[in-house]
Amino acid sequence: MFYKVQSFFSKSAPLPVPNVRRWGGGIEGIILHMFVILENLFFAWDEFKKEKQKKVDVMEFERHLEDNLFRLYEDLNRKIYFHQPYETFYIYDPKFRVINKAAVRDRVVHHFVFKYLEKIYQPLFIHQSYACQKGKGTHLAVRDLSRALRAVTGNYTKPVWALKMDIKKFFDSIDHEILLRLLKRRVKDKDIFWLLEQIVRSFNSPQGCSKGVPIGNLTSQIFANIYLSELDYFAKFILREQYYFRYADDFIFLHEDREYLLRLRHRVQEFLRDKLCLTAHPQKISVRKFRQGIDFLGYVLLPYRAALRTKTKRRMFKKISRKVEEYNNSLVDEYKLEQSMQSYLGIIGHCNGHRLEQKLRNEVWASKRAGGIIFNCGKSVEKPLD
Repeated sequence: MFYKVQSFFSKSAPLPVPNVRRWGGGIEGIILHMFVILENLFFAWDEFKKEKQKKVDVMEFERHLEDNLFRLYEDLNRKIYFHQPYETFYIYDPKFRVINKAAVRDRVVHHFVFKYLEKIYQPLFIHQSYACQKGKGTHLAVRDLSRALRAVTGNYTKPVWALKMDIKKFFDSIDHEILLRLLKRRVKDKDIFWLLEQIVRSFNSPQGCSKGVPIGNLTSQIFANIYLSELDYFAKFILREQYYFRYADDFIFLHEDREYLLRLRHRVQEFLRDKLCLTAHPQKISVRKFRQGIDFLGYVLLPYRAALRTKTKRRMFKKISRKVEEYNNSLVDEYKLEQSMQSYLGIIGHCNGHRLEQKLRNEVWASKRAGGIIFNCGKSVEKPLD
């Protein structure tokens, strides 16, 4: 029997639904039995298609949208859904990465599953985990680290050291069996767990069979957070480290004693190896004094100030130069150029970058073609109506 229930995509609390089983003791409002309702698939489609309407594969799917979503609904409820093969391509941003792109049909399911898992796991993640979560991100991570550095140094009067670590080939090294075991702790519904298993096992990395989640999947982001939440709990509640911060597979510890951090490094490496089958990248482990500068998420933190990393600056100027060239060749309009400019000014705004901001504005101005429209730095530009 089909029940019409309020979507878990809604922010409001769901209406009571008779004969629909909920996870006892779980997160309020998460419907676990018969959660594949048509309304949720349409909401997932709406979430997925944002800023993708002009993609060829998205337009093809939308041409027969109702047929495609009804078929997907039937496949999921009859448990005959299978994940289609990935399309592989490569990018350099800034380093070489292999991206595996799923079919539109599967990406709708990814949005659907992501929203479901987010409701369960979001309250369980520690505050110091910043990647791919609402209200968080790189800027909050850098701000919190900066405040912690100020606190632990007593307003920059005492020395402090930072242990920075990175996981080698993290996404390719995620073990399917460990990930599924972690998911099974919270996802009690067998039908939903079956769907999660279809997604997890749809991909195998070059690291081996039953290894890896694809960079490019929305679900890979929350799978990564669920996987490394084990490290978070180990650091915060077993090691009882007060100053621990993680963004994706980059994480950092603060302490007044350098030797303590060297010993801590070995304990963390052992935990990663024994419990999560992961390896800390040997060339990306560093113990640095605060006064030497702590490089984290594109910024270098120093007493009394924060600077943009040199590589980040070079990449920023290279990209904005390319965008101005596209504008001069009429490949993008002024609104798109302004968007790019404001995004970079936003990055600079989180550090002591007044001179860098002026340099960026001047270079954009100088790169404009003669007689072109004056670039409205700092002013709003209305989006074209096309």
